Amino acid sequence: MASPNTITASQLARLIGTPDCPTLIDVCIPEDFALDPRLIPGSRQHSHKDITGLVASLEAQRAIVICQKGLKLSAGTAALLRSHGVHAEKLEGGQVGWVRANLPTIKGTVLPRISGTRWVTRHRPKIDRIACPWLIRRFVDPAAEFLFVAPGDVDGVAEKFDAIPFDTDGGFWSHRGEGCTFDTMLTEFGLNAPALDTMATVIRAADTNRHNLAPQAAGLLALSVGLSRQYKDDLAQLNAAMPLYDALYRWARDGQDEGHDWEGRT
Repeated sequence: MASPNTITASQLARLIGTPDCPTLIDVCIPEDFALDPRLIPGSRQHSHKDITGLVASLEAQRAIVICQKGLKLSAGTAALLRSHGVHAEKLEGGQVGWVRANLPTIKGTVLPRISGTRWVTRHRPKIDRIACPWLIRRFVDPAAEFLFVAPGDVDGVAEKFDAIPFDTDGGFWSHRGEGCTFDTMLTEFGLNAPALDTMATVIRAADTNRHNLAPQAAGLLALSVGLSRQYKDDLAQLNAAMPLYDALYRWARDGQDEGHDWEGRT
């Protein structure tokens, strides 16, 4: 059992990737981060010396504070946050304990910054261009922004607005071989988790019209097409689709063994 104001790695792992995940604050000093430049999925870096700025950014959200070993740095930061009215806990064992438990991490050096990233892609998304924003918001950057524009405007918007293009022909964050952009992101971020691998197979099957790879692909395609017909606004469609991918993740993580039949049959 975790001590007061502390959460264990296994408890936090159950929250990451879900809408109920608290705000994760990584206060590792630069020297410690340089030794192991990985982050717990969904966490953002912030200096323990800037408590005022951190309190303002949290806006009374529940926070989990992470340092290298889960000792004085995270304990002190969490205590200071609580003194400002923030519900804050520290991660037991810190980053070191998380890694030792073989839990997922992301590469912290893949992007110029991790928090507040801006991404741009083609408008009228269906599958990959919805799945990738879900992945980024749930596992990489909860504060990420997404721009949907005409195909011919993607590169120009990326340049003018400091945005990262994705799911574009020949782009870095795009299809590679038989994989789709969701696969590329898992690889580049170093996200290794069985549930995400299962999701990737379903998404790839639906996005590339290879439903033989996963029987769930036909259902994902049907729901994705339905959402695209239901919403003219791409951001409204993305917001509506987030619970769909949340549900797919929970199925992939916890529910694959469950079936369903009508028990009222004679």
